[in-house]
Amino acid sequence: MTTQDSAVPSLKRTPLYEQHRALGARLVEFGGWDMPVQYSGIIEEHRAVRTKAGLFDVSHMGEFKVEGSDALAFLQYLVPNDVSRLAVGQALYTQLCRPDGTTIDDLLIYHLAEEQYMLVVNAANIDKDYAWIESHAQKFANVTLSNQSDTTALIALQGPLAMSILQPLADVKLDEIKYYHFAPGQVAGIRCLISRTGYTGEDGFELYCPSVDAARLWQTLLEAGKPQGVLPAGLGARDTLRLEAAYCLYGHELDDETNPLEAGLGWTVKLKKSAEFIGQSALQQAKEQGLKKRLVGIELLERGVPRGGYAIYDGEQRIGVLTSGSHGPTVQKSIGLGFVDLEHTKVGTHVQIEIRGKRVAAQVVALPFYKRGE
Repeated sequence: MTTQDSAVPSLKRTPLYEQHRALGARLVEFGGWDMPVQYSGIIEEHRAVRTKAGLFDVSHMGEFKVEGSDALAFLQYLVPNDVSRLAVGQALYTQLCRPDGTTIDDLLIYHLAEEQYMLVVNAANIDKDYAWIESHAQKFANVTLSNQSDTTALIALQGPLAMSILQPLADVKLDEIKYYHFAPGQVAGIRCLISRTGYTGEDGFELYCPSVDAARLWQTLLEAGKPQGVLPAGLGARDTLRLEAAYCLYGHELDDETNPLEAGLGWTVKLKKSAEFIGQSALQQAKEQGLKKRLVGIELLERGVPRGGYAIYDGEQRIGVLTSGSHGPTVQKSIGLGFVDLEHTKVGTHVQIEIRGKRVAAQVVALPFYKRGE
C-alpha cells in the first residue's frame, strides 16, 4: 500500500483510477473522490482543449434514472426549467432549488425515451440530491427512481478536433447530433450514450458508458487521438476552461445561499411555465423586488492572481467577494467571477481585489471571458 493509499483510505475512486496513476497524474481529493488534477500540466492541458482536444474522466458525477407515467410532472415540479420542452434525445441545464429559491445543486436532465429521464448531478452532492429527489417523488403515484452512479462512467472528449477523433470509432453520425442533444450508439464496440455537451466552452462530446467498459474506452480514445494531439486533462484545466467560459461551479457560484437569478442563470428559470415548481414563489418575489447581489466578471488591471474567497472593494467599502479566480491561459488575463451589490455590476466599473493584504486594481467586464469562434 502506498503512502497516498494509507493517508486517504476513505476516498472514492472512479473506474479509471489505475489509468490515471499509470499516466503519472497528480491526484487530489475532490468532493470525496481521488481525482487527477493534472497530468502534463494545467496550462498545456488547457491549451490542448482549446486548440486540439482533451480527454477528461468525469465518472465521479452522479446519474439518476427517473421513470414512469408521472415522471414529467414530477420533474416539472422539481426544477425551475421547463422539462416539457425536451424532445427525446435532448438535454437541458437546470437546478434543484429549495422553497426559498436557494440552490441545492445544478444538473443536466436527459430525455431518454417516453416517460424516461436521466439526471446528472455533481459528485459531492449525489447522496444529498438523491435524498431530496426521493422525498419529493413520494408525492407522485407513478415515479420510479434509481441511482445508477456506481455502474455508470462518464468520459468527456472536448475540443475542436473532438469530432474528427471520435467519428471513426462511432457508429452514429456525430454531425447530426446538435448541441445539447444526444444519441445512443457504440464507440469502439462499447455501448454509450453520446452527448454533445461539455463544461469547457469548446465543442465536444460526453460519453456515458458502463463502468466496466470505461478503461477500454479511455485507452481507445487516447490512442485514437494521439496523432491529433489529444491529451488527458485533469480538474485543474477543467476549472480554468470553465472559468474562461463563465460556467458556474456548485460550491462557488451556486450554493445554499444563492439563487439561480443572482448567478446570472435567469434563462433557466421559467417562472411562467404551466407547472408549479419548488422555489417558484420565492424566485418570483426576488425578481419583482430586485436582487441583493449579482454575479459579475472581474479582470485584474495590475499583476496578481485572483482566487475564490478574495474580497472585492470600492475604495474602503467591501462590496462583494470572488467565488472563482485564476489566470486565464487563453485570454492571457487574470480573471475571476464574484458577487457584488447591484450598484457595482455595470461593465467598466472600477473595483479592487484584496490579495494577501494588498488592494489590486480591477474592473467589471462582460461575460463570458472567452467564447468559441471569437
